[in-house]
Amino acid sequence: MTTHLLLIESPDAMGLVYKITGVLFHRGFNIVSNHEFVDPATRHFFMRTAFDGDASPQSVIDELRGLLPPAATIRLASTGKRPVVVLATKEPHCLGDLLLRHSYGELPARIEAVISNHATLEPLARQFGIPFQCVSHKFCTRSEHEREILRLLKFFRPDYIVLAKYMRTLTPQFLEHYPNRIINIHHSFLPAFVGANPYHQAFTRGVKIIGATAHVVTQDLDTGPIIAQGVLPVDHTHTAEDMAQAGRDVEKIVLAKALKLVLEERVFLHSNRTIVFE
Repeated sequence: MTTHLLLIESPDAMGLVYKITGVLFHRGFNIVSNHEFVDPATRHFFMRTAFDGDASPQSVIDELRGLLPPAATIRLASTGKRPVVVLATKEPHCLGDLLLRHSYGELPARIEAVISNHATLEPLARQFGIPFQCVSHKFCTRSEHEREILRLLKFFRPDYIVLAKYMRTLTPQFLEHYPNRIINIHHSFLPAFVGANPYHQAFTRGVKIIGATAHVVTQDLDTGPIIAQGVLPVDHTHTAEDMAQAGRDVEKIVLAKALKLVLEERVFLHSNRTIVFE
């Protein structure tokens, strides 16, 4: 039997879980897993339910629309592999980790292509049999460069774009094409040390932990909703270069975790925060 995902956001109300699970039961579905949460500040309800059965899942949606508050958002999601395009520049660690996990089926993704503004990582992508497209930023304006990337993305039709150490800031005009569908890895435990050279900033500040943050890309630099974070202890013996080297391991783990959470529909966006069902 096919497993389906039911994703619901709604103003909180009495008996929501009872109504939702009751509809599934009476239509002959079996609940495989269930997570729900109510934000105590906004009284907003979130629910992720995996279920299986032979009946049409659309019938569940139709019935729930008559039972839940009018402002509720109800949708079904696939549990299959989702198309993804990775943008990278020159650093190989995050891209290499994603390609390795993809090759061994550890991600619910189909990496359709790697797009880069340099040719440096082409041998790495080719090694895993993934199409590689170099779109140089030289001798063109930012808008011209992004227009060419958008043309390629239209061809590959990804559900999500992953910035695996893509060292260029995307314009608001670009982001409008993929709202809340671009995931970035930032080499810092945000909100500390935004922008460039965070390890040097951390070294100068004398921090005792360093980290990495995977977040949804928004128009405000490095301030989008946080999906996942990781940290690593450091001390006075670590140089900025030592911190950067150690941080690469944290970065690739956090990025892979965040991508998996997003592709499995475990992340709900709520204002500038996330509700994450692990």
